[in-house]
Amino acid sequence: MTTLVAVRVRRAVGSRALRAPAARWGLALVVLLVLLGAAAPLLTGHSPLTQGTGALAGPSAEHPLGTDEFGRDLFSRTLYGIRLDLLVAFTAVPLGAVAGIGLGLLCTLHPALDVVLQRAFDVMLAFTALILGVTLAAILGPGTAAVFWTVTGVNIPLFGRITRDAVRVEKDREYVLAAVALGARRGRILLGDILPNIVDPLVVQAALSLSTAVFVEGAMSFVGIGVTPPTPSLGALLRTSVSFLADNPAYALGPITVVVGLVVGFNLLADGLNKGLLKR
Repeated sequence: MTTLVAVRVRRAVGSRALRAPAARWGLALVVLLVLLGAAAPLLTGHSPLTQGTGALAGPSAEHPLGTDEFGRDLFSRTLYGIRLDLLVAFTAVPLGAVAGIGLGLLCTLHPALDVVLQRAFDVMLAFTALILGVTLAAILGPGTAAVFWTVTGVNIPLFGRITRDAVRVEKDREYVLAAVALGARRGRILLGDILPNIVDPLVVQAALSLSTAVFVEGAMSFVGIGVTPPTPSLGALLRTSVSFLADNPAYALGPITVVVGLVVGFNLLADGLNKGLLKR
């Protein structure tokens, strides 16, 4: 079943979605930023945590974006911030997706279970990402864990609703009725027949959720409930830069450029996937 779903994802994305110019541009932008983050140790000779003597220095050959209030290289901290943001996005979103898809499938097994889970989704959706982040930060304390679980929690009801609605559409199609007539068990039909055929909207939502994950990290860290110093993250860099823009205007240039690039890239990719997979 897992292999069949993976094949379906590769075939759908490779054969249709990436033909859209928006998807190609978005993918190219995301891949570029991913490579910059992955190659951070090769692109800069400075540690993101090592303090220096030239605090709030402007851009130079040695420090392309200047230094922060502790003399740390801002170019290095921005590159390593990309790594942290993408690590959260590429782990929390899949976890939320798997949990949401599982719960969405459970919704279709029994009407009473559907009602309970739908109300649970309503409660979860009532919490905006920032409110959920504040709640989790109060429980877990500010940090990467609070951001991770916020992104995970935000995505569970989204994928749950999409899965539940898609299954309800598919259950009356001929291939499902044929499987029922042949005596296939409900679980086998859901996982082996229906799930591979509802991959497309889930792929589109995954791209949107990756964009949201970057925004959530930035928003939580900006208000002080996300990643905490000295760990470099894009949101934390933006938060600190507000106090020092007069001394080094380039302080915010790196993180804000990357945040915009990631959000735009994932949204272009989602738009292209939507046109290539769903609007046909």
